[in-house]
Amino acid sequence: MPATLVPPQQQQQQPPISAPPRVITTKDIAYLKDALSWELLAFKKFHFYAQQVQDPEISQILEKTGQMHQQHFQRLLPHLQVNNAQQMANMPQSN
Repeated sequence: MPATLVPPQQQQQQPPISAPPRVITTKDIAYLKDALSWELLAFKKFHFYAQQVQDPEISQILEKTGQMHQQHFQRLLPHLQVNNAQQMANMPQSN
């Protein structure tokens, strides 16, 4: 019997996490660093492009988009500024 594909809109969606985990794994840290790099690069590119175009309306749109990426960067950064070692020490030990 052939497998049937379920359209994306019919797949069950997990609810968003209400709060980030108390401990960040090595994989999480690597992903956050990548995301920060992408956001910083996008911010720099949009700012550069906004300076290069002649049309003020397009320049404004590019600057606004760059600011959005800068805000994303600012929202991600605190997640890397936690004392993960202290959080790990406070986690209950399983025996």
